[in-house]
Amino acid sequence: MSPRPHAPDHYEFRIDGHLDDHWSVWLDGLTLTHEADGTTTLRGAGIDQAKLHGLLTKLRDLGATLISVEAIDRPDPYDGRPAQLSPSDAGDP
Repeated sequence: MSPRPHAPDHYEFRIDGHLDDHWSVWLDGLTLTHEADGTTTLRGAGIDQAKLHGLLTKLRDLGATLISVEAIDRPDPYDGRPAQLSPSDAGDP
């Protein structure tokens, strides 16, 4: 497995059950969203490997049932192809 070229933009954790909003502070400011299916999605940015392991430990200590962890990257606006100018961007010759 090759390492990622950069850290992900943010992480999303899904846990079973609805976690009370006051836990957001203890979980380093993760955003909590109660889903209709009875799960909670927790989202946060700026999470390095040390912080990721700390958050996983905190979720374990809460007794939360972890359903998934996903590293989320925004789409790269530059995909390696040359940019194409529209006629209005090109200006008059």
